[in-house]
Amino acid sequence: MSPQAGCPHIADITEVLRPERHVCEECVKTGDQWVHLRTCQTCGRTLCCDDSPNRHARAHARSADHPVIASAEPGERWLYCYPDDAYAEY
Repeated sequence: MSPQAGCPHIADITEVLRPERHVCEECVKTGDQWVHLRTCQTCGRTLCCDDSPNRHARAHARSADHPVIASAEPGERWLYCYPDDAYAEY
């Protein structure tokens, strides 16, 4: 993994957590739709992206203080840190 310079949150990721199921846990509860999925790298929750109406991944990152997500989309291998606005491929 080659983290973006200056992002200690991404630098701390040693193993990327992958989704157990390919669904937004919160959208399933409310019957809403999502666009893409992201997996929290602190707790492993899989939630919807910023292009989705509910933006559950960002809300979770803010409320739980879990800064880094990974794309949960097949074939995508990247991490993003919300507070540092940093991106890294792995």
